[in-house]
Amino acid sequence: MTELEQYVTSYFGVAEPEELEIISSFFKPETIKKGDYFLLTGKAADKLSFIQTGLLRVFLATENKEVTQWISTKGYFVTDLSGFIFEQPARWTIQALADTELFTIKREDYKKIGTLMSKWHELEKLFIARCFTTLEDRIFSHLSMSAEERYTLFFEHNKSLFNQVPLQYIASMLGMTPETLSRIRKK
Repeated sequence: MTELEQYVTSYFGVAEPEELEIISSFFKPETIKKGDYFLLTGKAADKLSFIQTGLLRVFLATENKEVTQWISTKGYFVTDLSGFIFEQPARWTIQALADTELFTIKREDYKKIGTLMSKWHELEKLFIARCFTTLEDRIFSHLSMSAEERYTLFFEHNKSLFNQVPLQYIASMLGMTPETLSRIRKK
């Protein structure tokens, strides 16, 4: 099983080799250089990608600051999901923090899968449910955990990011100031 097929299986739950082959055939390799953009706020969110190598930061620039929503790493998918599904302009900007290799599917190809696979709409529903559950978990941690507990949980699962990503991005993603993150790290 190829790396792409593993990603597709983990996110969409595809088990049949024929289905996996159909879905995987629509994904194409793409490379983004460090500092370049995968997507800009206000532009068409017309692709969905799985990260093979590299890092992508999902953020929004407000009047006073940039707010990091997520840092996507190897094995995760990346897009502005709302823009991709509802064909609306992207809310998020997505920028490469390192040279990044992706497997990318265009929205029009994503839609074609439903005409080729009767089971696709159920698989897509499971994919979106997984995205929603991840969002619920993040919201719950922000509402129920202290800044220190959020840091500890994130650090336990993402130790390598602390050597690869500017700490202000991690602080923003965890809902704290860089000063608070620094103070927690000193403990």
